[in-house]
Amino acid sequence: MRPDIIQQKIFHVRGQPVMLDFDIAGLYEVGTKVLNQAVKRNVERFPIDFMFRLTSTEWYGIMTSDPMRSQIVNASQKKRNINVTPYAFTEHGITMLASVLRSEKAVEMNIIIVRAFTALRQFALNYHGLAVQILELQQITKDNNARFDDIYQALNLPLERNQEKEKWEERNRIGFVNS
Repeated sequence: MRPDIIQQKIFHVRGQPVMLDFDIAGLYEVGTKVLNQAVKRNVERFPIDFMFRLTSTEWYGIMTSDPMRSQIVNASQKKRNINVTPYAFTEHGITMLASVLRSEKAVEMNIIIVRAFTALRQFALNYHGLAVQILELQQITKDNNARFDDIYQALNLPLERNQEKEKWEERNRIGFVNS
């Protein structure tokens, strides 16, 4: 499975990237109920920073964030109780799932998922670096613009004086005129 497909299943909730239980179950090729039962049997391995249940507001936000995603979620959720929100697993929670499920497929998919999270993190770091570089360029441009304004003003000064001189010579003279 390609990491970009997995990255599409990663959402940002509560300031961290997570995957939902039914997406993980689909990747591990187990039922969502089986996955959640394995988690409940080993709940001590899943502290709040590894796994948490979405609030209804968070769940609604994910459902409405992308219309195509909403259709896929609705299709995969036909058997799910709509009053129960899914579990969200962080990268550490997904790593722990591989040890709980212990299937070959779970281990294989876990490696791919962790790589997808790593690629996403690397992209975020590169994006931050790019944003810093853009801010630096804006500051340099701003400084240069101030310098150019000074140069333009210095270049225009003789032209302005020349225009003033022309205006002086074109003035209406008063007083005695020699003819």
